[in-house]
Amino acid sequence: MRSLMLPTVALLLSVTAIAALAQTSSLDPTTGARPGHEPGVGTSLPLSNNASNIEPSDTRSVIAPTLPPSSAGANATAHEYLNAALVALVAGRTGEAQQSLEMAETRALDRSVAADQADEPSHSRFIARIGQARRALGDGDTKRTIALIDLALSS
Repeated sequence: MRSLMLPTVALLLSVTAIAALAQTSSLDPTTGARPGHEPGVGTSLPLSNNASNIEPSDTRSVIAPTLPPSSAGANATAHEYLNAALVALVAGRTGEAQQSLEMAETRALDRSVAADQADEPSHSRFIARIGQARRALGDGDTKRTIALIDLALSS
């Protein structure tokens, strides 16, 4: 009986290893996406409710997790996203706060400029404060993040 147990255990371990290898190798080598998933469409793994991948100090993976959506919705203004970030921070939902800050920064960067100035960065204090708030969140400094959001909202 004992002589049959060892080969059986070895066989089970090899089958498990082959299954794990098959799952790993089925990811798209270019995008890292799982089979059947189109990057940028729908929910993508990994998921996280925590802020991350903002600064090198809070980056634990080359794949940034998908964050919860902002409570402000998809068509909010930069100010609405900042207010949503404040609410999320006070409630301890740092992932949602990060998403809201990123959306606020994106909305604030929308501007009309002459074609020959398209590559010129914005010198807006409003945009700078949003970026500072996002980096403070990456440093784990919630109080400073809130203070910078308040400053951005007042500018």
